[in-house]
Amino acid sequence: MPASLPLSRRLLTLLALVFAGTALAAPERTQVTLLATTDTHGRIYPVDYYANKPADLGLAKIATLVAQVRKESRHVLLLDCGDTIQGTPLAYFHNRKNNTPPDPMMLVMNSLGYVSMTPGNHEYNFGLGVLEKARREASFPWVSANTYRVGTDETAFQPYVVREIGGVRIGILGLTTPAIPNWENPENYAGLEFRPLVSEAKKWVPRLREGEKVDAVVIAVHCGLDEDLATGRRRPGDFDGENAALSIAREVPGVDVMFLGHSHRDIPALVVNGVLLCQAGRWADHLARVELTFSREDGGAWSVLARDARSLATGPEVAADSAVLALAAPYHAETEAWLSRAIGHCAQPLSAASGHFEDTALLDLVHRAQLEAGKADVSLAANFNPRARIPAGPVTVRDLAGIYIYENTLYVIEVTGAQLKAALEHAARYFLPYEAGKTPAQLVDPNIPGYAFDIAEGVSYEIDLRRPPGDRILNLTFQGAPLDPARKLRLATNNYRYNGGGGYTMFKGAKVLDRSSTEIRDLMIGWVERHHEIPAEPTRNWKLLY
Repeated sequence: MPASLPLSRRLLTLLALVFAGTALAAPERTQVTLLATTDTHGRIYPVDYYANKPADLGLAKIATLVAQVRKESRHVLLLDCGDTIQGTPLAYFHNRKNNTPPDPMMLVMNSLGYVSMTPGNHEYNFGLGVLEKARREASFPWVSANTYRVGTDETAFQPYVVREIGGVRIGILGLTTPAIPNWENPENYAGLEFRPLVSEAKKWVPRLREGEKVDAVVIAVHCGLDEDLATGRRRPGDFDGENAALSIAREVPGVDVMFLGHSHRDIPALVVNGVLLCQAGRWADHLARVELTFSREDGGAWSVLARDARSLATGPEVAADSAVLALAAPYHAETEAWLSRAIGHCAQPLSAASGHFEDTALLDLVHRAQLEAGKADVSLAANFNPRARIPAGPVTVRDLAGIYIYENTLYVIEVTGAQLKAALEHAARYFLPYEAGKTPAQLVDPNIPGYAFDIAEGVSYEIDLRRPPGDRILNLTFQGAPLDPARKLRLATNNYRYNGGGGYTMFKGAKVLDRSSTEIRDLMIGWVERHHEIPAEPTRNWKLLY
């Protein structure tokens, strides 16, 4: 720089050179938005089919939120964490009554531009034929790295997907809860095995990092948290390895984000060992949103500079997308026609609201159908939907569908009186240890879902909440006499219980006397069609003491 230049000009020139050098050295940045749904369970229209009223949920509302995010962000990836093709009368009617058209969930998800879906345990409810048809109809891959062909190292699904967007490479690894054999009928997953989540994540994350050279690893896992963070205890009723999100975050290096599922929780953001975890609730009532900001210098490797997560609710202010409604309209119409069919009569209104605390005529209807279909001595059933109602007057398919909301099938097994008592003692753990002055509702253990509390018909008994868990069943009688622990009984239950679901391990390996491929819901519909009149008074064969 010539010394003859005035001092002020020399200073300005030096500053310009400094700023120019700084600008050249400034790191390059880009941002990617990740969106996720989970446990949508066949929800498209914003309706509650059982109650026959509007509801703030469904993919039609999710579509509106996705469109808003895409207006705000240039680089967006949308994925799903499973339990997708089962869960509503619409999904049931398609899968069981009219499976010829394309799967409605895949049809809508194709239109929304999903990049992947991790299959959940409920994808198997209708068997492999229905599963594979839906999978073929998806324009995006179903990804599950821990689902294998039995006895081989061949994955049954694509293990992961890699997408380049905004100049960065994102690897999405799919993992499915391995506890499926504890719930599902063996023929529904024939030829498949589900390997542990942590070891499979340890296997596949390095392949994404080193082999695929991704800049970020995202795991879309159909499982939840494996412990209560406040207490460190596992949720009662969980199987070993069923939920392993925390273990993956703690034990598997190289993971940036995990989208969770299975446990139906809304988790906007949780950071564990540097891994960002989030979960989008259930029934398409939330959309999980994660922003990943990347940085690099001089054209080098990208690194994650910042992560942010939030949960977007499909509240009343979110309108349903008209294009999605139009796509699903034929499925919705045939579902409504089926649900509206009158099949019986009831002299007075019935409710399941108190079904966890007293015998109800509504739950007795489930028992009647199971006992008759299975020619059984005793029936076990749970109050799956406390909001279920049967009106006085004509009774429709909708009313019965609202009572039994799962695709369970009937098993009739041989059990002893001792096994039945053990099952009832296990069910009674639904209530916490007794505290004087508290009502049964106040004693409910919040960590045990209501569908894990089985109630029996065909025997009479009392549940004494004042006694310690494991010793609460009193005066257990069968045909008017104390039940002999060695007495053999024909027990009608469902496939989930037979396979040990809900912790009912006392039935594992029990002799199967009979079983039906027909859903228990349809057995109930058939019972009402044959008998027409639904008894309006409960049998009062059990009660709580407190």
